[in-house]
Amino acid sequence: METNQLHHQISILLVNWYETNQRSLPWRKDYSPYSVWISEIMLQQTQVDRVIPYYFRWMQQFPTLESVSIASYDDLLRFWEGLGYYSRVKFIHKTSKIIRNQYGCQFPKNHQKLLELPGIGPYTAGAIMSIAFNQNYPLVDGNIIRILSRIFNIENSVKQRETKNYIWKKAEELILPGKARWLNQALMELGALVCTPKTPRCLECPVQKSCLSFHLGCVEKRPVVPPSKKIVPIQVVVGVLLKDGLFFIQQRPPNGLMADLWEFPGGKINPGEKPEDALIREFREELQFKIHIGNKIATLKHGYTNFSVTLHAYFCQLIPENQFPVLHFASNYRWVKPQDLFHYAFPAANRRLIDILTKLSPISS
Repeated sequence: METNQLHHQISILLVNWYETNQRSLPWRKDYSPYSVWISEIMLQQTQVDRVIPYYFRWMQQFPTLESVSIASYDDLLRFWEGLGYYSRVKFIHKTSKIIRNQYGCQFPKNHQKLLELPGIGPYTAGAIMSIAFNQNYPLVDGNIIRILSRIFNIENSVKQRETKNYIWKKAEELILPGKARWLNQALMELGALVCTPKTPRCLECPVQKSCLSFHLGCVEKRPVVPPSKKIVPIQVVVGVLLKDGLFFIQQRPPNGLMADLWEFPGGKINPGEKPEDALIREFREELQFKIHIGNKIATLKHGYTNFSVTLHAYFCQLIPENQFPVLHFASNYRWVKPQDLFHYAFPAANRRLIDILTKLSPISS
């Protein structure tokens, strides 16, 4: 069978399979560019089931691109809290303002113009062009890399530039004119439901007969990826500083890990250092605060992509009380009422700590 004919056959089978097997997902209710954009940004590095409640909450608060463009950045961060990769929020905010000011709140129906917008790369541009506008553009995410690596038995590492370009080329060759919206979603759906990373359900796959890896018995060896990096364990300590019934919180710098989020002060524990000594040091180095450490609140564990955190949390107070912070790390600070902690966006481990604090009587500790 000729290559073009084979690609056409694979695409037809996928589109037909998708018609009867697609999940009912909230961003598939309409294909507005705005809903496609937000859902695809949320879905990057995040599972569908986890995204759904965030998507509903976001759309209820920010139903249009214009509502995002006029919202404060802090409000956007608060409604994104827990999804991680917070730089995405900054790009959403910037891009919404550009589209409002330059395009009258209408997404440009042009692939190159989309690529010029902050935070929109080839994948997101392809998603908007194909899913929202049904234009003949491919998109390649982790699911599609895995599927095409298996169908075409790609033996080289998918991290190599040449392999990436080859996969994009194959994705483009599979596009059915006028059916890009359904084909691209079919590929993503197949990767989520059938052609999964582990224990793929090959006997249920609509394109099994065309899958070279299936016939060669090497499906679970594709895609070829380099060994994953080891998860680095990190010990961290934070202090819940109280004064006159108010909590001290600080805002992380605008660049770097978890940029612009609010947090309780603290930092990494050095090798051989006690958590209490590390906390005294961190308050001195970051804020020039002298503190007294009180009771331990909790020890929390939280995992990230490349590292895992064990967080030790203590109550503490200023000694003497009439000290003012000198910021050496944070970009801002606040003394806030307990109930106001929910008006700020925090990293996940800090939010878990806040949940614990709401069940305690911290002022008396």
